[in-house]
Amino acid sequence: MRLSRHSKIGKNSYEFELSRKEMVESQIIRYGEIKDTNVIQAMLKVPRHLFMPESLKYEAYGDYPLPIGEGQTISQPYMVAAMTEALELKITDRVLEIGTGSGYQAAILAEIVEEVYTIERIESIAQQAKKNLANQGYTNIKIKIGDGTLGWEEFALYDGIIVTAGAPSVPEILFQQLKEGGRLVIPIGDRFSQDLILVRKQNGKPVQKSLLGCMFVSLVGKYGWRNGA
Repeated sequence: MRLSRHSKIGKNSYEFELSRKEMVESQIIRYGEIKDTNVIQAMLKVPRHLFMPESLKYEAYGDYPLPIGEGQTISQPYMVAAMTEALELKITDRVLEIGTGSGYQAAILAEIVEEVYTIERIESIAQQAKKNLANQGYTNIKIKIGDGTLGWEEFALYDGIIVTAGAPSVPEILFQQLKEGGRLVIPIGDRFSQDLILVRKQNGKPVQKSLLGCMFVSLVGKYGWRNGA
């Protein structure tokens, strides 16, 4: 259920709209790797600069991740698109996101699916994400502050789970919260580099596929790394 409403139009809105279109054309469409039209339309629609710290909003459409405070980042636009496409989403799907960050990835998901549940362990980051998402009118996103490696059992099972931080392995508890046939996308590796892995639940068992190399901040929690150092 796509419920976003961009009610606040700034004096530079047209400039940002052009930058967003250029971002999608040059980073997402040009090489033909991202084919899902729903993902492309979501990337065109969501105002990425409004999910950034004020000091960095003019860099929002660059081809790189950016800091959002507390040692956290907003992912490179291509990575957002690639991870979203890998989930093979339908409008009726229910998706769990681990690592809310600025709320941008949750907004992209919310443009495509009916229900998004997202968990952020850092309270100040979560509160800012709530403001960002509320300012854009999203009503199909629920945010929880806590240990994302535990998942969100209350609303399981999920059609898709997306983990936006690097983990040493796939947390079994997250896999258990997937529906049969569900997909989980997660960066797996050490603290400095990972492989983006797609895990499908087939006959109750995980079937893994490596998608691409990547580098994310650490997934901290009971079933991730013990701390962010």
